[in-house]
Amino acid sequence: MKNTIFQKTKLAITISLIIELGATVPVVAQEALQAKDDVEVIAVSGIRGSLMKSSDIKRSNQGVVDSIVAEEMGKFPDTNLAESLQRITGVSVSRANGEGSQITVRGFGPEFNMVTLNGRQMPSTGFSRSFNFENFASEGVSALEVYKTSRADIPTGGLGASVNIVTARPLSQPGQQFSFTAKANLDTSNVEGEDVTPEIAGLASKTFLDERLGVSVTGSYQRRDFQKQSANIQGWQANVALPSLSSSKFSDLRPLDANGELLANFLAPNASGELEASTAHFFPKDMNYGIEDVQRERKNAQATVQFAVNDRLTLTADYTMSNVVAGSNSIGWGIWNNFGANINTYQLDENGTTLYANISGDDASFTASRSTTEFDMKSLGLNIEFEARDDLKLTFDYHDSNATIDNGIDPGLRSAGQVILGSSALDFKEYSYLSGDVPQFSINWNNGTNQLSAGEIDSNFSQFIHSPGESDIQQAQLDVEYLPEFDSLRSLVKLSAGLSNTKQTLIGTNGWSGLRGGPGFNPSFSAIFPDNMFTFNDTGNFLDQFDGGGAALSPNYYWTYDFDEAVTRQAAYLTSDVVGSNEYVVDPYYTTNTTSSVEETTKSIYINSLWEFDIKDKYVEINAGIRYEETDVISPSQSNIAEQVNWVAASEWITSFSGVQNVSNDGGYDLLLPMIDIRVDLSDDLVSRVSVGKSITRAPLGNLLGGLALSGSPKIGARTGSRGNTNLKPYQSTNIDISVEYYYEEGSYAAVGLFWKKVDDWIETSTVDLTFDGLYDIYLGPRWNEAATNITTRGGQATDTAIFDEMVALGYANSDGQIEPDPSGDSLISWRLSSPENVEERKTNGLEVAFQHIFQETGFGLAANATFVDGDVDYNPYVLASQKALSGLSDSANFQAFYEDDKLSVRLTYAWRDSYLIGQGQGQGTSDNPPQFAKEYGQWDMSVNYDINENLTVFVEGINLNNATEQHYGRFEEQFLFAGQYGPRYSVGVRVSL
Repeated sequence: MKNTIFQKTKLAITISLIIELGATVPVVAQEALQAKDDVEVIAVSGIRGSLMKSSDIKRSNQGVVDSIVAEEMGKFPDTNLAESLQRITGVSVSRANGEGSQITVRGFGPEFNMVTLNGRQMPSTGFSRSFNFENFASEGVSALEVYKTSRADIPTGGLGASVNIVTARPLSQPGQQFSFTAKANLDTSNVEGEDVTPEIAGLASKTFLDERLGVSVTGSYQRRDFQKQSANIQGWQANVALPSLSSSKFSDLRPLDANGELLANFLAPNASGELEASTAHFFPKDMNYGIEDVQRERKNAQATVQFAVNDRLTLTADYTMSNVVAGSNSIGWGIWNNFGANINTYQLDENGTTLYANISGDDASFTASRSTTEFDMKSLGLNIEFEARDDLKLTFDYHDSNATIDNGIDPGLRSAGQVILGSSALDFKEYSYLSGDVPQFSINWNNGTNQLSAGEIDSNFSQFIHSPGESDIQQAQLDVEYLPEFDSLRSLVKLSAGLSNTKQTLIGTNGWSGLRGGPGFNPSFSAIFPDNMFTFNDTGNFLDQFDGGGAALSPNYYWTYDFDEAVTRQAAYLTSDVVGSNEYVVDPYYTTNTTSSVEETTKSIYINSLWEFDIKDKYVEINAGIRYEETDVISPSQSNIAEQVNWVAASEWITSFSGVQNVSNDGGYDLLLPMIDIRVDLSDDLVSRVSVGKSITRAPLGNLLGGLALSGSPKIGARTGSRGNTNLKPYQSTNIDISVEYYYEEGSYAAVGLFWKKVDDWIETSTVDLTFDGLYDIYLGPRWNEAATNITTRGGQATDTAIFDEMVALGYANSDGQIEPDPSGDSLISWRLSSPENVEERKTNGLEVAFQHIFQETGFGLAANATFVDGDVDYNPYVLASQKALSGLSDSANFQAFYEDDKLSVRLTYAWRDSYLIGQGQGQGTSDNPPQFAKEYGQWDMSVNYDINENLTVFVEGINLNNATEQHYGRFEEQFLFAGQYGPRYSVGVRVSL
């Protein structure tokens, strides 16, 4: 730990500057205000009233904590919690399936933010620390608290922010409370499901025995049917082999140096790993389109019982559950590319990105996929609050929480399945991104047309994956609060301390069937599929929100088929008697079956103090504390033992595994986390704040896994592997926040804040090229070169398809038609192995501005905020290596305008987020770990509520009114990765409150 940031001189200078600033402003003495946090409250008992209360609470409190509170029992500002959070300054949303899913705070993505439920750390899904807000209904939530600065008394893990979901407590709202909401939801994207789906939620709370016993129950059910249309490229390949072509066959717009040579304007690692100047060009590995129909059901419930034994002792028990089941059926169509001699013509732009290419060989496919995934979370908690004396309070809290996720709950499939049919009977394919929002492709089939007939569709392969996971958390916390009255220390108003023990265990299993059915199209099995199994479709309504989509898309057709029929027919025909070891089975554990786990135990202790005093008639409040934590990590896991890599089809390479190896790794660390918050009231209207402290985010759980994993499908250019590191230290950030707030009218204010973060022990993926004994490479070996020479000698084109067929003809294939490596001539495969490591520090900084104005008695009001972030964590697209870049870093802005009277309330909101780095690594990208970026996104939403009487409200909601679409890209915008459209959603409902 570095203590320089807490030196007395720096604090003294800071306080002095604030006081000197206040000397220029008229000052009115004010009473000392006691408050725990700096809270912005949105929408409490009506929009206008809540905004006025928010400015009052924000003004009178200290610290950097924002919150959103329910407008009334059972009514949150937005139906999606993530969408509500983005109304807070510095918070932006990542969307999944067209709705808010995860949050980024001050540029730090979901994995950097800790989410708790009533102060308790919740289990995540899979080997991740990210929290998916769409799994929780908003009706049972009374508040969302966002802690942006360090706090000694809350669980660590939120380097970006710590978010606490607060649910209703019956004794906090005495008497009888009841709310019931019913909605009819219309998702305009829906095609296969129900056009109108239901959503209901209820909340009931009542106190008994003179308000000493309280019981509350909440429950909700939501069904959503929708369709996602998308275009995708799985990855861009850097510096693929280029053939020698005549100048008329290619166009290269990359800049030249004074000698007419290509300018080396990229940096790439050399053999020793050091970056050196390099040229670069990039080709798309594939191009495909997809339509996914999804049906999702979400159930949430919570029951809480509180009993005040007497005026000093209160017991609380609660049970919370969330269950989400999502079924998906999708179809897709696309092409697959290999390079080198396959390339006939190409066009590169100034950055070396392919805008057009004519490529021979390989195949095109029509894919059907199915999965049903269930997320199930249960949490049982107990809280005991004991006020031992008027000045001493003890609180004990314990919870046992469990979350499971399973993509194999379909009773017939027991996995996520993918069927790939298609054909390799083509002459060449053309890829083009010369115009429009989405790339196009066309195929010149051997039948002389650009359209494959139903009778020519053949079996390629199918695969089935089962990857269930389970997360458990047991957490016990004890907090003590003391209100001292020391004659010699009258400025000390509160002391608090606590300790906690948190044990988190995650277990994940991965089963893979392998590529079943004999990968490739030789021999052909098209006869097992009758023509009437396929349905011809045009693209008239597909991606029609994009320039170049709809009927203008190429190809402007696609074939669909029934998933079950395709599986049944192949399973019946492609038996071991026909295809040997490639027999068609739906067993997801046919090829691999491994289990990995991580156990993380954290013990912590903290002490905190609150001070109040005046300096030159300026009210000053200081909150100072320190937290110590000790964490131990154990990871017993299994690794597949790689035996060899076979070339099983022209475009398919498969790693053969033989059993598993048990491995176990452990690690640990301890931390000291100090913090201090200072608030100074400069005048009646001007409040200033300074916060300094340390916060952490623990390493991603997947990075802590022990063991080695090599790719099961190591295609040329993608021979990759990974291994974890249980000795990873957490990201450790030293934070400084300074803000000033000006309250010029009741309910109206302007605020500006600056923040700096210096993050030590930054975690970055390092890569190294390794070989492993026994794993030999057919590619460019003696037999490969022999086949290529034979083909070119005959005047042919040595594509990978032609080379594979030639090697089979030369007798190099085994009885299953696969080519196995030859240890006597082939060299060892060079694997690009990645592993996470702690590296040097990184820095970010930002500016937050907020404005809120209520037009007094007119009923109108507006609020706006914006966040601008910067730092040395940007991704450089000209570096062909993993980088110390921060995913999610982007500017953002939010706006809302409203009108409200005694009966009617109308709210219009707009959320904008600039382009940002999603992450590093592409599914079929090369080993330089290429990036994924999201383009800027803006969405308009609206809600209208009308109170028929004091108990009955009808409402209409519209989400994504502007039909915003999502787009992703690689190093440059010309490196297209994804485009998706979801359509607007509307709801009509009624709310009853008693």
